[in-house]
Amino acid sequence: MGMIIQGATGDWEVVIGLEIHAQVTSKSKLFSGSSAAYGAEPNSQVSFIDAAMPGMLPVFNEMAVEQAVRTGLGLNAKINKFSVFDRKNYFYADLPQGYQISQYLQPIVGEGKIIIDLKEGETREIGITRLHLEQDAGKSLHDQSPNQTFVDLNRSGVPLMEIVSEPDMRSPEEAAAYVKKIRSIVRYLGTCDGNMEEGSMRADVNVSVRKPGEGFGTRCEMKNINSVRFMQQAIIYEANRQVDILEAGGTVDQETRLYDPDKGETRSLRSKEEAHDYRYFPDPDLLPLEFDDAFIEKIRADLPELPDDKKNRFIEEMGLTPYDAGVLVAEKEVAEYFEAVAEGRDSKLSANWVIGELFGHLNRTGKALAESPVKAKALGELIDLIKDGTISNRIAKEVFEEMFETGKKAADIVEEKGLKQVSDTGAIEAAIDEVIAANPDKVAEYRGGKDKLFGFFMGQVMKATQGKANPGVVTGILKPKLDG
Repeated sequence: MGMIIQGATGDWEVVIGLEIHAQVTSKSKLFSGSSAAYGAEPNSQVSFIDAAMPGMLPVFNEMAVEQAVRTGLGLNAKINKFSVFDRKNYFYADLPQGYQISQYLQPIVGEGKIIIDLKEGETREIGITRLHLEQDAGKSLHDQSPNQTFVDLNRSGVPLMEIVSEPDMRSPEEAAAYVKKIRSIVRYLGTCDGNMEEGSMRADVNVSVRKPGEGFGTRCEMKNINSVRFMQQAIIYEANRQVDILEAGGTVDQETRLYDPDKGETRSLRSKEEAHDYRYFPDPDLLPLEFDDAFIEKIRADLPELPDDKKNRFIEEMGLTPYDAGVLVAEKEVAEYFEAVAEGRDSKLSANWVIGELFGHLNRTGKALAESPVKAKALGELIDLIKDGTISNRIAKEVFEEMFETGKKAADIVEEKGLKQVSDTGAIEAAIDEVIAANPDKVAEYRGGKDKLFGFFMGQVMKATQGKANPGVVTGILKPKLDG
C-alpha cells in the first residue's frame, strides 16, 4: 500500500524515483592513478588530471569499468557493449575542469529490475532505468573560515556509479527498502562499500504527487541525502508541501531542493536544470568504451550468490521463514556468520539464536557484528550443548550472557558454574516426589480436570533443581505420577 495523503479535494498519491550515487570500490580514480581512499589530508590525493591542468588527458580505469558491469549484472540489467563518455558542462568552484565526465544517452548499463522486501513478507519489483559511470567533483568546505570557502579536490575524479530507478516507489518505506536492497547488492558484489556516513553512497530523491490513476505530477529533487531515515523524513515533508500548494490552487515548480534534518524541512536550492542546460557532448579525449561478450561472461562467472538467491536457498533448503531469511541475508556479514553457525546444525535453532539473542545483545550494547565477543564458532558450540542435552535452553541464555560479557567458551562457563543439565532419573524423581508431597491440593485439582496445572508442577521441579533438570526427563516421570 502506497502513501496516500488526504486533502480537501480528495486523496493524493506519492510518486518517488531515486538516483543513487555509489562510489566504486577501486584503489584509484576513474581517469587518473590518484588514490581514491577516504579520509586523507585535504588536497593530498590530487594528480594533474584531477586538478585539470592544461594538456592532461584522462585514461580509463579498467577496474571501475569491470565494477560497473558487475553491478549491472547484479541488478539484472542489460549490459551495453558500446557506451560513450560525455562532458556535462557546468561551473562550480570545486569542479576544476568546468565540466564533469559522465554518461548520458549511451550508458554502460541499461534497464534492469530488483525485488524489494516489505512488511508481512510482501515484495515489489522496482525498475532500474540505467547505471552510468561518472567522476565525482571536489568538495567545498564552508565551515573552515568565517569569510572564505575552501576547496578540497581529493574527491575530484573519484569513480561513481549513478543508479537511476524508475518512478516505481509509492511510499517512504518502499524508498527505504529500495536503498537498503541496492546497498545490500553492491556490498555482496564488492563494488561499493555502501558507507552512507562517509558519503560513498548517497541518494537524490525525486518526489511528486498526483490524484490516483492520473499522470505524473511535477517533481522536485532533493540532493545528496546520506541517511535512510533523513530520506524518509524528506519524502513525507516534501509530499505534504506539494499537496498543500496544489490544494491551495497553486502549481509546483520543478526545482532542486535541500533537506534540512535539523528543521525537518526542504528548502529551494535552484530551479531544476534540464539536460540541454548542461550542453552534453561526447568527450573528445575519450574513445567510446567497447567490449565483447567474453568480457561480460568472465565477470558473470565470478559473481557471488546474491541476497535474493541466498534468501530462496535459506527458505527452500534450510526451512527458514521468509522473514527470518530476509533478516539474515540483508547484510553479507550476517549471512556469512549465520551460515557458519548453522553448518551441520539445526538451521531454525541457529537462526533463532542469531536473530534473537545475538542481535538483541548487539543492539543493547551498540556493537556491530564484527565487534561481537561471541564469534560464530562459539555460538555454534553453545547450540551443540543444547542439542546434546548438556544444558537447557533457559540455562543456555544465561551462558550466552556471560559469553557476551567475557568472551569465554560455553563449555568452560558450564563447567565452572556447574550448569550441566541433570538427566539422572533418580535425582529428578526425588525432586518430583518432594514437589508432589508439598502440593497435595494442587495434585487434587489436577486430577479433577485442571490439566493446565501441569505447567505449575514443571515449574516447581525446575525451580527445585535450579533449572538444571532435563525437561524431557521431567515430563516423562512427572506425568505418570500426577495421573496417579
